[in-house]
Amino acid sequence: MKAWLDGRLLESPRDRALSVLDHGLVVGDGVFETVAVIDGEPFALTRHLGRLVTSAEGLGIARPDVDAVREGVAATMAGQDLAFGRIRITVTSGPGPLGSPRGDAGLTHVVVTEPAEQPGPVSSIVTVPWTRNERGALAGLKTTSYAENAKMVEYARARGASEAVMANTRGALCEGTGSNVMYVQGGQLVTPTLESGCLAGITRALAIEWLAEELDVVERDSPLESLFEADEVILLGTTRMVQGIERVDDRVLDAPGPLTRRAREIWDRRMAEDLDP
Repeated sequence: MKAWLDGRLLESPRDRALSVLDHGLVVGDGVFETVAVIDGEPFALTRHLGRLVTSAEGLGIARPDVDAVREGVAATMAGQDLAFGRIRITVTSGPGPLGSPRGDAGLTHVVVTEPAEQPGPVSSIVTVPWTRNERGALAGLKTTSYAENAKMVEYARARGASEAVMANTRGALCEGTGSNVMYVQGGQLVTPTLESGCLAGITRALAIEWLAEELDVVERDSPLESLFEADEVILLGTTRMVQGIERVDDRVLDAPGPLTRRAREIWDRRMAEDLDP
């Protein structure tokens, strides 16, 4: 694992390098991206950096220094043998007062890169009793205000699942805490629209683009209960990529199903063709 902070490669990722007044720590005022490393190369880095900027602008903080972040990515990847790994890019609004108003010291940029174990082809999910507010100030933004997601993941883990999936305030299927959801119904691959309040996932966007060339893919909002009637359920995410789901709450599915397998084959082929699509 290697860490970089505002142009400086840290001697150890555990160095105490961040100000105690940084608003990312004080109030969770920041944005982030997680990028997969495939065979020593970052996957879809340009798209992730574009979303980093979009999230920062949506949050109302200054524009991140994308060139500097790219330098941080290169610096933290250097010397590491990464067959599979992840890069965490975090940008906060910088040091500020002990309260919600922001300071004016400038942004904080952090990059951490580490080896990772690639998730398996199938996993389990649970639905949670909490909702995503599709009309909230942070809807659709990838921010560091993740305590709500952390609580949901712990709820899922306590029930033997790896991910928690939620509805929005209207009861429509929305997303997982760190993933988008797709399911099979009537031979179609269905995923919620962005109007549901879900994050505009990089894997989601690429899956819609790539899979739609060979399969019937639609964006459509439907009740959370659709997961209990679906023929197959899929999670889409940076490290999960296209992952079949074998259990939704107490419902067991035969996973990966035929369309899930086909989707993963298409994904793997297209990803091998271009690591920065």
